[in-house]
Amino acid sequence: MAEPNLNQKLTIPEVCSELRISRSTFYHWRQVGKGPRCIKLPNGDVRVRRSDLDTWLETCTEAA
Repeated sequence: MAEPNLNQKLTIPEVCSELRISRSTFYHWRQVGKGPRCIKLPNGDVRVRRSDLDTWLETCTEAA
């Protein structure tokens, strides 16, 4: 399996698909400051760096 490109910029549909969440859930998390860091492009589109998504997922890990 190839190593993920940590500089890859993911679209919101790609992030939602990977996390198996709805787009509205993603934007709700973003609105309340609970989602991964995002990049807002000049045209209004939003991207998420692979490295930021992975870091954010690590913070969501709970101890057993």
